[in-house]
Amino acid sequence: MSEEKEKLLIVDDEVFYIDILVDLLAKKYTVSVAKNGQQALDRIENGYCPDLVLLDVLMPDMNGYEVCQLLKMHESTQDTPVIFLTVKSDVESEINGFEIGAADYISKPFSMPIVKARVETHLALARTRKRLEYEKSLLEVKIRERTQEISRTQDIAMYCMSTVVEARDNETGAHIRRTQHYIKALADRLRKHPEFAETLTPDYIDMLYKSAPLHDIGKVAVPDAILLKPGKLTPKEWEEMKKHTTYGLQALERTEVVYGSSSFLKIAKEIVYSHHERWDGTGYPEGLFGKKIPLSARLMALADCYDALISRRAYKEPFSHEEARRIVIEGRGTHFDPYIVDAFIQLESAFVSIANQFVDE
Repeated sequence: MSEEKEKLLIVDDEVFYIDILVDLLAKKYTVSVAKNGQQALDRIENGYCPDLVLLDVLMPDMNGYEVCQLLKMHESTQDTPVIFLTVKSDVESEINGFEIGAADYISKPFSMPIVKARVETHLALARTRKRLEYEKSLLEVKIRERTQEISRTQDIAMYCMSTVVEARDNETGAHIRRTQHYIKALADRLRKHPEFAETLTPDYIDMLYKSAPLHDIGKVAVPDAILLKPGKLTPKEWEEMKKHTTYGLQALERTEVVYGSSSFLKIAKEIVYSHHERWDGTGYPEGLFGKKIPLSARLMALADCYDALISRRAYKEPFSHEEARRIVIEGRGTHFDPYIVDAFIQLESAFVSIANQFVDE
């Protein structure tokens, strides 16, 4: 099957030059002719899509510059190379033509070899550009697929690790899913707040959502006698329990040594290590206060605390939403970042919906 010929559109009001160009180019290319600018534009509107336009400058009613401008505004021909044919050879005219999108100039009367060479050159450049654009689109698809694959792998890894914690803890997988959705709801609410807009980008919120299930991963290193104790912990046992933040941080730091650092691991480490810090500095493990506590950890602190309050534990019955709400609001400016508490109040119905969607089995 022969390869389809490239299409040329010759626009000229002089039959003499049209005949010369058709004789010169028709053997190698599919040639269409228009005797004025409007006729050329009508052909384009009717679906003719040339690979190159040979355009006379001096034509009645509509000159070549006007036609070229309109071709560059049309979606199907905005990237089509236009070669001006003109008896005007002054520099100013050429500059004007290039500024409105011309690819080249050929002076009349023209040399046949020059016309053929210029046409072949600009068609070759157009083919190369189209091939590069196609290869670029293929590369973008591959990058997108690879990114999605990495994201799925990351999600699977997070799910597996959080499941390990769930298997050893009194808490459930539903707790992990609820806190994951609480923290995303809070971040989405606060992203338009001037205090947080720079940090809470869509990518950051996505990483926040994906790393949230790791918040208690350090509990896998806490002895069962403490982790699963049905009653109140002794002061010594409580000190050991609090070390789960350090154990979690150490696990993620070892991961960094092997696989290198990333924005995702940075956020995960903040959440794991600092989600029990308090706004007034009375939390653990560092006793950080205010904005010295990473934003990711401040968000997790409220999400985790609220869910712990409304959930059944071996040592307590679940609180109602109203009671949990009261306790969270009381913690505004002491336990929690005041802005995050304000966002929680605005999102009450969303928190209730999330809790109802992911109910403990």
